[in-house]
Parts: sequence; C-alpha cells; structure tokens
Amino acid sequence: MCDGARSGPLPASGESSFAPLLPPATTLRILSDGRAGHEAQTLGIAEALGLTPDIRRVAPRKFYDWIAPFGPPDPQDAPAFAPPYPDIAIAAGRRTIPALRRLKRDSGGATFTVYVNRPATGPGTADLIVAPRHDRLSAPNVISALTPANRVTPERLARARAAPDPRIAALPRPRAAMLIGSAEGVVYDLDFIASYLLAAGESVMATPSRRTPPEISRMLCGALSAPGGYFWGGEGENPYLSMLANADRIIVTGDSVNMVGEAVATGAPVHVIEPFVTRRKLRAYLAALEKAGAIRIWSGPFDDWTYKPINSTPTIARGVAEAFRRFAA
Repeated sequence: MCDGARSGPLPASGESSFAPLLPPATTLRILSDGRAGHEAQTLGIAEALGLTPDIRRVAPRKFYDWIAPFGPPDPQDAPAFAPPYPDIAIAAGRRTIPALRRLKRDSGGATFTVYVNRPATGPGTADLIVAPRHDRLSAPNVISALTPANRVTPERLARARAAPDPRIAALPRPRAAMLIGSAEGVVYDLDFIASYLLAAGESVMATPSRRTPPEISRMLCGALSAPGGYFWGGEGENPYLSMLANADRIIVTGDSVNMVGEAVATGAPVHVIEPFVTRRKLRAYLAALEKAGAIRIWSGPFDDWTYKPINSTPTIARGVAEAFRRFAA
C-alpha cells in the first residue's frame, strides 16, 4: 500500500532496559516541538536515566515561531513552563528554547535544564548542552557524543528479533532495510537500488519519514510491489524497530543524522546514500562513523562486514546524571 499517512519512524516500544541512574522520585519534564527525531533523542535520554518523563509539547504561533529561539515563549505554551517545577527539564528543537529558559527562570533556578543539539543561543541556553561531536561546540557544560541519543537498545532489538513483526517475518532472508529521510539531492535513485537488491535475491523492506517527498515514496513503493518487497506507507503499526532488528544490511539516506545513528546501533552493515551536496557538519559525522567501521558510503557494491554496535545513549545519560548530581549538591 503506497498511500496513507506518512510518518517518521515511531519510537521503539517496551520498557527501558537501563538500570536507573537517578532516584526514581526524580521528576523529569520533556519539552517537545512534536518532531519525531527530537522526541526520540529526549525520550532516549529519559529512559536511559531510568525516569518516566512528563511530556509537554509546544506549538508556538507564527510570530513566536518566527522569533524563536531568541524571543519569549508563546503564552499559549504556558503548560510547558508551569508549576509544579520538575527536577530536570530536557528539550530539543529551537521552538522549545524560549519555554525552557522561561521554566528555568520561573523555577527560581531550581530546575536543572538540558538542551539537546547545538543551540543558536549558545552554551548559556541551559545548564547542560548535549551536542553532537560534529557540531564542534566546546564549553564546560557541553557533552559531545558521536551519535544522537535514541531508543534502540540491545534488549529492544533482541525482543524484536525473537518476535518480529509478521510483515517482516514473512520476508525471506537475507533482508535489506531502506530508511528514507528527506532524500533531498540523493546521488542514486532509491527505486533503482530497491529493484537491484530484489534482483540479487534479497528481500527489501522500506520506511519513509515525514520529510520524504510523496513522489519518492510512490516510486519506491512501486518497486517494492514485486515479490520479496515491503513498503510501509502508514498502514498499521510502524514496523521500524522490527526492520532495524531483522535487517542483514541497512541502506539509509545520509540526510538524516538520527536515522544513521539508529542504524549503527544494530551492528548490521550500514550503507549510506549521500546527497549531491553534503553539509560540512554532516560530512564530518559520516566520516567519523566510517572511520569507526560502522558505515560505508554506497558507490555500487553491497559489501558485508562486522563491527561493534555504536550507541552513545548510555554515555549521554551518565553525563546528564553526573551533571545533575553536581547541580543538586
């Protein structure tokens, strides 16, 4: 089914596999702009801390959206910075910054604030900044990680392998998963790659994101209507985690830092389809993962190799916990 609601990869389901890093009574609020990639990072950190978050979403109106992150929060987003004030607040996305700063002020400084990704407002945006290493942001309150935080834990992958989604289990091995971001300016036609893999005897399963253009989804879905193909077009539960867990290889468009980061958490060979024009920061990110042996920039062949799965989430969570304990003390 090629039509239907296009959505970003849904967060992995299931309980956290991490031992609590902070007392269970510690209260944590997530400020969200509703974007799947941002929520995946903040939820990944919350779960790795062993805490259940209170998620509050902001949707600033046009004027407040336009001046974010430098202006005040939209008054209609007041629940995001309303009492009772949490011990910790984690935010991601420029639209959340005004509410995060207001929460810090209104709490009298009592709330420990964490911002995920590089803020345009600088390191003083929050008590702690979790910025990707390729952003090259350096300050005493900055944690730099190779990959973004995510919810793809070894335990969740193991459960998805033991009980795969029936639509994925029906595909014979070897299986290739295609994770599609905006696909803006990608070097190769994705439907050609899917047909090539099918002709080589591999099953191919693919999922688009909210940013994937409809015409690319339609072409890819058409190619995967052949035997051995599966395209998730929005029908039923998103099998994203099952695709990741049960893929023998993963092909991902290089425009999505989050998708690439989730792919390398599996240990499966990851082939990245680069855009024609790659931003400097994105090129640095991909180069670091290539040096670590997790990815290869695709240029024709599909190789097989092994590497230790890469997931920065536990390291990020430990850094947040340590910084919060110092703050609380």
